[in-house]
Amino acid sequence: MAAIRLIPLKPMAGISVLGCVLIKLLHLLDSTTQSLAVFLTLFFGQIAIYSFYAAFIYPFFVSPLRHLPQVKGGLPLLGHGISMRKNGPGVMAKKWIRESPNDGLIRILWHFNQEMVLVNSPQALSELLVTKCYSFEKPLFARKFLAFIIGWGLLTVEGDEHKKQRRDMLPAFSFRHIKDLYPTFWRKSCESVREITSQCDEKGYQEMDISGWTARCALDIIGLAGVGVDFGSIKNPENPLARSYEYLQPSEADMPLIGLRAFLPDFIMDNLPIQRVRDAARASAHIRGVAHELIQEKRRLLDSKQDAGLDILTVALGGRLFSENALVDQMMTFLSAGHETTASSLIWATYFMAKYPHMQERLRQEIRESLPSPDSDTEVTSAVIDSMPYLNAVCSEVLRTNSPVAQTIRVANHDTTIQGQFIPKDTLLVLVPWATNTDPKQWGDDAHDFKPERWLSPEQGGTNATNAASGGATSNYAFMTFLHGPHSCIGGAFAKSELACLVAAWIGRFNFELKDKSLLDESRIKVNPSIVAKPDGGMEMCVQVVDGW
Repeated sequence: MAAIRLIPLKPMAGISVLGCVLIKLLHLLDSTTQSLAVFLTLFFGQIAIYSFYAAFIYPFFVSPLRHLPQVKGGLPLLGHGISMRKNGPGVMAKKWIRESPNDGLIRILWHFNQEMVLVNSPQALSELLVTKCYSFEKPLFARKFLAFIIGWGLLTVEGDEHKKQRRDMLPAFSFRHIKDLYPTFWRKSCESVREITSQCDEKGYQEMDISGWTARCALDIIGLAGVGVDFGSIKNPENPLARSYEYLQPSEADMPLIGLRAFLPDFIMDNLPIQRVRDAARASAHIRGVAHELIQEKRRLLDSKQDAGLDILTVALGGRLFSENALVDQMMTFLSAGHETTASSLIWATYFMAKYPHMQERLRQEIRESLPSPDSDTEVTSAVIDSMPYLNAVCSEVLRTNSPVAQTIRVANHDTTIQGQFIPKDTLLVLVPWATNTDPKQWGDDAHDFKPERWLSPEQGGTNATNAASGGATSNYAFMTFLHGPHSCIGGAFAKSELACLVAAWIGRFNFELKDKSLLDESRIKVNPSIVAKPDGGMEMCVQVVDGW
């Protein structure tokens, strides 16, 4: 495998030094200046030769991947790098899979003609995620970028360390424990509804960008349910802890920084004179300090047999399997992973309900028949939420069509094969839930349609008479929102139940309409090309309180 990001600079420097020594021994150099000139000539000459080979020879005449179906178009030398950076691989992959006949593997060229393989078929995905899962890992440059912010937790470690951390964290994310968190999810969802209602005019109406509210709701929920801390963001978005946390959220500026990690050493990347880097470092230090204090306090409560709460951190502490620093990393990980993803899903759920008023009305009717008003203090349990078929169908369809993480990347850590195709070591492979989740081969001709009825049986008012639980998909690997196998999202059940409570509270109380009616055409929505896929620039809604609940 040859690629610009794999330039072997250290061996090249060694060869250049050796060349200088040999020439010096032959008495062909008379001064230090001449030696330096020879070193630089040899060093940069090697870089030039390797770069030319990697960009113009290897991908077109040598690479074992050159015979795979390839995405058409692109620019000379830059490939599809600009379109991926502008729109994100997730958005582009939907188009590429539709336009490029393939058996599940598609070759993509990006900057400097570096190769990527888009993986989409059930067989290929099962090999990558399950049967050969430890042959593929997140690229080190991407993991280092994340670790700079959240530390070395479940999202950033690989191999045996990942196995250990996942095993030790599983009790905190057990199905039984998630059920105990539903009252917390509902309580915070109701608080957000009451706060939004209080800001409406005397007729119960206001126009607002819902993206800010979705982020505040998700932050308060993950704070309480995840670590036992109420960020207070719903009532006060200027809360210092909430403000610090906002700086840790995915940004469009992250994508070029992740790319630079592939080329520049850590000490340079960690100290770049860029505002995004400074803000993230300062915010991370603040939250880590709070985390250490919180862990020490919870340990004191547990040691004295007092109630320390039901949150995930408390359950993890009870296992006595993590050091304090390791727990801080885990805390930073699920705060980061569980906040912006839920906020994104709530934006898309609200969007689709505004786009399809008849669905919104049907959902509101089920909510009001099943749940108490957010103004009451009645506790809502998992049994109630889980028994609402249309609510859960809407949430499943949102997670299918608009997965909060549109794409993820893996790298082969040794020579291997996928679906019989030889994959050289260091090959980048792209998994794209946005494309796989809407692939007509696996979901049928209506794969791109938002259709909650696919998750319901005819008795429930749906259209799926055979396998409603899977939405009618032909394979387990058709639904990739939470991935599969040992690297699947450990918080999948947490995310789905949290989203269900938020959607129930919001749709139960308000009627949503799009302020910009042109966005009824989803193709007109620009998706932020960040780690989390959400509408760029927010989502303006006309919000009206619906009386009677």
